[in-house]
Amino acid sequence: MTQLSARAAVATSTPERYAKQLLSHLGQRTTWTTSGDNSVAEIAGGTGRVVVGDGVLTLIAEAPDAETLARVQHVLGTHLERFGQRNELTVTWVSDAAPGMAPTPPAPADHRRPGRL
Repeated sequence: MTQLSARAAVATSTPERYAKQLLSHLGQRTTWTTSGDNSVAEIAGGTGRVVVGDGVLTLIAEAPDAETLARVQHVLGTHLERFGQRNELTVTWVSDAAPGMAPTPPAPADHRRPGRL
């Protein structure tokens, strides 16, 4: 099965801090596996990766179809942008599903937060 992927490299002087905050928050709903600077979890039917680098936090979304890929991008991107709002962090995705650079996709029309009515 072909996997689609998208990547966002977010420049920040504190990538470790944002990774920890993102993993902690999303860890309330999913289990992350961490090896060194690389963390991975199943998210919204796809896979999310968070990679800490020198001055950069890289988000990677992988999924079997474009709709699921957009959901994984939405989950990772919107949370990081919210946490980094004070420092004006912006998540810009480069995807093999839709070539070119794009902001985090909006929530799908049928999107509901888990555990909410």
